[in-house]
Amino acid sequence: MARSRVLVVNNGTLSLKQLRRRFEDLGSDTEAVDATSVPARIDGRYQAVVLSGTKVRAYDLDHYRPLVDLVMGADVPVLGICGGMQIIAVAAGGRLEDGPQRVGGHEVQVDKEDPLFTHVKPTVTVFHRHTLYLQEAPEGFRSIGRSEHAPVEFLRSDDGRIYGAQAHLEFRSDGLEILRGFAQQFQ
Repeated sequence: MARSRVLVVNNGTLSLKQLRRRFEDLGSDTEAVDATSVPARIDGRYQAVVLSGTKVRAYDLDHYRPLVDLVMGADVPVLGICGGMQIIAVAAGGRLEDGPQRVGGHEVQVDKEDPLFTHVKPTVTVFHRHTLYLQEAPEGFRSIGRSEHAPVEFLRSDDGRIYGAQAHLEFRSDGLEILRGFAQQFQ
């Protein structure tokens, strides 16, 4: 059986190697491109798109326009991680707010009925490294995970194709199991 292919968009993350390795360990081949070098269309080359975290503010929509156009127009599952989720949310009209700096493992409550969370308990411990938080799901999306500091720790589009995670899922065992739930949607 042919392995699925995942396009990993590098938005400047420090953990690109770990993120790619997680998907490769889950049975997918990966190809990484920078946010400014994304293809205009998927055209059957990839079965999923993953957006890494970023050091650049998500509000720079001119910088991210080709990426946003690809994500919104793709017909494959998409997962935005940390800054990747924030880019998607801002493009959809969401608003980020500054909050407490969180680095390390933090507990999040997730909606177990969502297939993303098939392999985890209702409370997960995921890795955070950020100070910006999405306070409300933008139109066309809903929150599927929340914590003490963020009412939108996980996000899903109403059509179930686009997901976002405030946490860096490439770290910690619960993160790997959430990635496994995402991978099962396209493998």
